[in-house]
Amino acid sequence: MKYPEINYPKEKALELEQFREMDYYAVNNFSLPIEIMMENAGLQLGNLVAGFTEKTQSIKIGVGNGNNGGGGLVAARRLAAWGYTVYLDLFTEITKELPVRQLERAMKFGTKRESIPNPDVWIDAYLGFSQRLPLPQSLIEIIEEANRSRAVKVSLDIPTGFTGDMNSQHFKADKILTLAAPKKILYSFDLQTEIFIADLGIPSEVYAKFGTEQPPFCKNNILKLNR
Repeated sequence: MKYPEINYPKEKALELEQFREMDYYAVNNFSLPIEIMMENAGLQLGNLVAGFTEKTQSIKIGVGNGNNGGGGLVAARRLAAWGYTVYLDLFTEITKELPVRQLERAMKFGTKRESIPNPDVWIDAYLGFSQRLPLPQSLIEIIEEANRSRAVKVSLDIPTGFTGDMNSQHFKADKILTLAAPKKILYSFDLQTEIFIADLGIPSEVYAKFGTEQPPFCKNNILKLNR
């Protein structure tokens, strides 16, 4: 599926700390709960994956115990509801309230709580933009397995393990769905990596407050970054 392409200069893109502050500001000042943004992120991730995946193909979604993992679980639920076969790779125990709730929902919709070795699509929702290094050894081994696989690899926002250095040990995504606005760190990737931007529902005045522009989501909830 083709998405409208937009030009978004690197100087207007956000540092990760800016995005974190923008995210919190929207939550605290616009009655925009994290769960709603999690639902938006997961829905758009599901839409992106459904756009290039056949229902005969298998999808593995790697999730952790944070909000990014929660977004991955929303995508799992939506894809399962649309008739896709979805497997979960839980690299750690899910204990936080929102991810637990999303896991319960995903299981009720038919998501399989088991990992498979050779999926057609491998989604990285292991860690979010607040990830810290070094990664646990168990996660490093998962990333190495993913990078050896022939699966189409998709990351939700910043690929797990990526710090801006292409030589770092990270999930080597073919497609990245970044949330709300482009991040400067993502401009390090070459043009073979497709970068998409998903609408989280953050209002335009929040973008203006943080010195950037809202991508033109009014007609499309997913846009492709033209670099």
